[in-house]
Amino acid sequence: MHARFAPVRDCFHDLLATGRETGAGLTVRYDGVPVVDLVAGPGWRPDTLVGVYSVGKPVVALCLLMLVDRGRVDLDAPVATYWPGFRAPVTVRQVLSHTAGLPAFPVPRPAEAVADWPLLCADLAAAEPEWEPGSVAGEHAWTYGHLVGELVRRVDGRPVGRFLAEEIAGPWRLDLGYGLGAADQRRCADLSYGEPDWPQRMLGEPGSLRARAIGNPAGGLDLAVLNSPLWRGAEVPAVNLHATASGLARLYAGLLAGGTLDGVRLFSPELVAEATLVQYDGPDLVLDRRACWTLGMQREPDGSWGMGGIGGSSAWADPERGYTFAYATSRLAGHDRVDELVEVLHSCL
Repeated sequence: MHARFAPVRDCFHDLLATGRETGAGLTVRYDGVPVVDLVAGPGWRPDTLVGVYSVGKPVVALCLLMLVDRGRVDLDAPVATYWPGFRAPVTVRQVLSHTAGLPAFPVPRPAEAVADWPLLCADLAAAEPEWEPGSVAGEHAWTYGHLVGELVRRVDGRPVGRFLAEEIAGPWRLDLGYGLGAADQRRCADLSYGEPDWPQRMLGEPGSLRARAIGNPAGGLDLAVLNSPLWRGAEVPAVNLHATASGLARLYAGLLAGGTLDGVRLFSPELVAEATLVQYDGPDLVLDRRACWTLGMQREPDGSWGMGGIGGSSAWADPERGYTFAYATSRLAGHDRVDELVEVLHSCL
């Protein structure tokens, strides 16, 4: 590790020493070079995978954006152009920017439904938007990956997990994926709650849009489901990416460099610029706060872009300061850990 960033290392280890963290990976790349690359916690190794919740949304978005870059998908075409029978009058751009009005699966489903891709996609194809598409945003918490992933499958023919593995993760040597096989499942860290009431606090008021968006199918906040082979082997691309911090930081390094990593170009600079432009800036009906959405990511006032997960994992690029950051945690809690690490990181730059 570069000596300049020793305070970041010390802060990371202090999180574990004080019990605020139980297992995590942290990677920072500065000017394209890894300057912090740490893992700690019982049983954690450099190749330990962990579920990172919504940190996976930009990853599934990139699969579809790759098809846009290749001229196979038009951002402003109706979804029904590629997905016959899709009822809602929404465009690909609206799906990618969380303004499509389909933030919740319309039919209540049990936890077992996470493994039934055709069923959940059929539910979405028949759904009516909750608001006029394009008029306002609401994070498509669970539905995003099925909307985006089914577009990938309809256009390309491959399931989105296979597309990611063959077109992005493989060429850029990223340790992350959806629908893990048995060997990769053995590398996964079990998730745990930072506080016993964490699931209830995340769902919010029963019956609210947030609760419907996060709580269906059932089990997405239940450790018995999250740590099961069912969940790890399924493709729920909005929320069940399993990754290392190193893999996530490499992904953003490639985007920050205009679509090229270690000499391998996957995206054009024009596509990266389009993908990181603000599409919507205003109230988010699911997050219940102001949000600034690009095509799959959130953009912050300082110009950085990326995504945080509901459990505390985060990954992003900061073009102004020239770094990428990824934090992958197994302790489901708030983002205070990341905030503290970033404050220390910025003091080192």
